[in-house]
Amino acid sequence: MWNVLSNTAAFVFALGVIIFVHETGHLLMAKTFGIRVLTFSLGFGKQIWGFRRGETDYRVAIVPLGGYVRLGGEDPSEVSDDPKDFLNKPRWQRILVYLAGPAANVVLAVSLIAVVLMAGIEVSSLPETEPVVGAVAEGSPGETAGLIRGDRILEIDGTAVDTWDEVQFTFLTSPGRTLELQVDRGGTPFATEITPEKVPKYEFGDTGVFPTVLPRIAQVLPDSPAEQVGFQRGDEIIGVDGRPLVKWEDFVAYIESHPEQPVIVEVMRGEGSLELTVVPRLEGDKGKIGLRPGYFQRLGPIDALKESIRFNWEISRQTVAVMGKILTGSLAAKSALSGPIEIAALSGAAARSSFRHLLQLMGLISISIAIINLFPIPILDGGQILILMIEGLRRRDLSLKAKERINQVGFVLIVTLMVVVLYFDLVKNVPSGFLPGS
Repeated sequence: MWNVLSNTAAFVFALGVIIFVHETGHLLMAKTFGIRVLTFSLGFGKQIWGFRRGETDYRVAIVPLGGYVRLGGEDPSEVSDDPKDFLNKPRWQRILVYLAGPAANVVLAVSLIAVVLMAGIEVSSLPETEPVVGAVAEGSPGETAGLIRGDRILEIDGTAVDTWDEVQFTFLTSPGRTLELQVDRGGTPFATEITPEKVPKYEFGDTGVFPTVLPRIAQVLPDSPAEQVGFQRGDEIIGVDGRPLVKWEDFVAYIESHPEQPVIVEVMRGEGSLELTVVPRLEGDKGKIGLRPGYFQRLGPIDALKESIRFNWEISRQTVAVMGKILTGSLAAKSALSGPIEIAALSGAAARSSFRHLLQLMGLISISIAIINLFPIPILDGGQILILMIEGLRRRDLSLKAKERINQVGFVLIVTLMVVVLYFDLVKNVPSGFLPGS
């Protein structure tokens, strides 16, 4: 019950902020050009709270799954000679009004991720991680492909890769599809093929291939054996009792199998290495020392802003690539699309973890909403911009009947998409076999 409540609260908060910023972008740009704004609404349906200021009715509605800004004269059937009517403004101004919503979401996404990076956040890998294999799971597609530790992946399906993020993204979005790899092993190039296994329910690809990343400490738990002997956040674990390490899992397995026995752990700290002797505490039947893995990334304001811009650009590029794969049928839509149930679950989990993780998720959702709104689908901002550009090229407006037909098609597409995404949400979150595809 607590999870349901926290999921709902986090979802309403996250989506509310993102929608407010999006609609505020439209509102401010419209007012900049002197366009009459009739309604500014967060949510759809019946009004539950609101007030009027000037000529604008500000309201909060009962269904928190979107919002809208209603402009005077936006409906072609309401055309008048009033210079403040939307349709009486130049096309370039109308295009900027439609662009302002997604642009506001981009600014929000960059700002939130920058704030998170300045505060500090644990990440699973760093963007500069090289495409070098660090470990291959037994019985995995990676082992079948003949990959071993130290192999450098040069190309995937003829496309050069420079970072592990690029390798991971291609593997994740290619479930069940055979990929051609160009690999360098000790200076000798060779070709092989790998087919990522389809992960049940989410249908992402898994190869069992991991990067060369030393286990790094993201958190030292208070009053733990690790804290008592001097472990620090950021330490890289390179060996235990004289054995070299590559994977965090190997370190955990060793610690768990040596409860109440002195263990010598070699770590890299700064430019040097040191040895720390720790005695794992017996918890249940396993040894524990109180460490959490990951990379703790904290940046100054300028570096955080630069990294946030790079991160959001990469997310945008990957989002467009994923949509392309969905349209070509090479990736199941179920694996890439999330609706209100899934977003609520993710929001709740992030909020329970920390407020920083919730802000990070909000940044990801905000940039995704910006991109989706720019798709050339009628009703969405991108569709309206496309219509205005077509009218500009024709040097005359489309007929009222044509616009009505276009908007009807757009409405059907959006409703269909919402139903499909909601079904995917249910499939991912109900017991296996309860619904077709679950």
